[in-house]
Amino acid sequence: MNEEVERFTGRRCQVIGVLDDGAASLGATALAHLASADCVIGGTRTLQLVDPHLRPGAIRRDLTGAMSQVPTWVREAQADGLHCVVLATGDPLCHGVAAYLASRLCIEALEVIPNLSTIQLACARLCMPWQDMAIVSVHSRDAGEWVEGADARHGLYALLQAAACHDRLAVLTSPDNSPDRIARMLLAEGMGDTFQVAVAEHLCRDDERIVTGHHPVRLAEMRFAEPNVVLLWRTERSRPPVLFGQPDAGFEQRFPEKGLITKNEVRAVSLARLQLRADSVVWDIGAGSGAVGLEAARLCRDGHVYAIEKNADDAAIARRNRRSMGVHNYTLVHDKAPAGLAAWADPDAVFIGGSGGELAELIGLVLSRLRPGGWLVMNFVTIENLAAAVEALKTAGAHWDVLQLQAARSKPILHMHRMAAENPVWIVCAQPGSGQVADSADRADSAKPEHGDA
Repeated sequence: MNEEVERFTGRRCQVIGVLDDGAASLGATALAHLASADCVIGGTRTLQLVDPHLRPGAIRRDLTGAMSQVPTWVREAQADGLHCVVLATGDPLCHGVAAYLASRLCIEALEVIPNLSTIQLACARLCMPWQDMAIVSVHSRDAGEWVEGADARHGLYALLQAAACHDRLAVLTSPDNSPDRIARMLLAEGMGDTFQVAVAEHLCRDDERIVTGHHPVRLAEMRFAEPNVVLLWRTERSRPPVLFGQPDAGFEQRFPEKGLITKNEVRAVSLARLQLRADSVVWDIGAGSGAVGLEAARLCRDGHVYAIEKNADDAAIARRNRRSMGVHNYTLVHDKAPAGLAAWADPDAVFIGGSGGELAELIGLVLSRLRPGGWLVMNFVTIENLAAAVEALKTAGAHWDVLQLQAARSKPILHMHRMAAENPVWIVCAQPGSGQVADSADRADSAKPEHGDA
């Protein structure tokens, strides 16, 4: 970029923010640039708004559906010595074209002349401060209706994650990703009573309208004029959820015989061994009631958990647990692994709580898909499955270690308490590689001198 800065000696391209009242929203400097421009680039609507103020011979280029061509158009105009102007809505640096151009052109070739953002205007109409708002744009291609459990490939995913984490949001919409579609997403995710919603449409026009006071159920059936902005604010603040250590009783389970849940103590160690980060992609194979995957989803607020469970009753329970815990970065598939895993993003961490008899195949698949530095963690309660896992890891040439964990919980007996042992669990941890990994105690012992006076 430094070389480009030194080489650029042409006339700067002005990126000018325009509101829906057209030239009335512009200052003298912006109007002067428009009047002298040889080439004006903008969307259909913004070009129409300023057309009376452009000189007759000016080249007009419509960027609607052609955003990728704009840097080339600017370069060509500057190379020909033409005065080029790019039009944007509101503030060009708030989810606007200016940041896109700056990433592809020499910044010395650009001059940004901002306007008020439509978010500022919408908040002003409601006397609502906006400095602490999360700003999300869904002003992109048609995302389609929200589907419960969708991942980051869906165009509304980022908005849902922001709604789960923030009390106040401003949303830049599009004709397809509209306020009614956003309302339906909130309803689908059980957040219909979580937020109040306002829609500001046709800002700065004679037919401007601010719609507020409607429940998302009503908004889901309404249509709004374009362009518009959506404001969301939480109806009441609640304490943030516990991120780690949910009690077993906090999860719905299937009783009496097959209540499949990784117990609290084993879950804590397993999650620790997964080495999760805020943005980790996690696989939960054999999800059972969903305990491990759902706690992982809370820990990985910027990541995503993909879970699969073959038992229909347990899959339904895991979905209900997801809803009751308010987890939105979690996709659950009712199927038998490895079916469907090919469509998932490569994982940073994988937990196997149940293998459905496909253990060796699953281990090989997981080791081949793990991202660099990723971990595979497996829980076993039978010697046979432990032996099968270790054999598969050896065959795959993986680094691995085994931890046996057995906890005991206090139980009342008369006026006293006794300790009741839980079943022992083997926790197997592995990474792609070669050979067995010694645990930390073994490594420390091997580093000690053989005699006392080293």
